[in-house]
Order: sequence, then C-alpha cells, then structure tokens
Amino acid sequence: MIDIILVILYAVNMDIVFKKSAFEHSITEARILQAFDNPRYDGPIEDESNNRFIRLGFDDSGNLLEMMYNEYKDHICIFHAMKCRSIFFDLIEY
Repeated sequence: MIDIILVILYAVNMDIVFKKSAFEHSITEARILQAFDNPRYDGPIEDESNNRFIRLGFDDSGNLLEMMYNEYKDHICIFHAMKCRSIFFDLIEY
C-alpha cells in the first residue's frame, strides 16, 4: 500500500511593518509576529473602512492576542496589538 500525502502550502511573501501604536500595550514585536503567524481567526473589521482586519492568535507563551492591521499590495501594517478582549472570544472556533 502506498500512502500519498498532499501538502498545500499557502505562503504570503509580504513585508510586515508596525505603526508605533502597535506597541502601546507593551506587547513586543516578537510576540506579535508569533501570534500573527499562527492565527486562530482572521477577518475584516466591519466598519466604515474597507481595509481594516483583525487577527487573533496565540503567542509563544499561550497568550491570546488581538491584532488589527491594514493590508496593502506589498505589505501588511499592524497598528494595534494587545491581550485579546472577551468581546472577540466568540470569533474563535474550538
């Protein structure tokens, strides 16, 4: 019997930049990137803007972070990061 494994890779080769405001809640760049690279939820923020997104992910210490960002043609700009507030818990499927 031959086992066949199909692996689909999704790679986004976009630069990630940070606004100063991303660090206002004392979350380090390393923790933000860890959580951003391991999302549990990612979707648009429903408001008047059409280029704001929220991503929820865990950092390497198991802390759930909320990150908000803008996506452009060649880069992502993270402008907000903090410990996830309870209002966003329902976005994560267990």
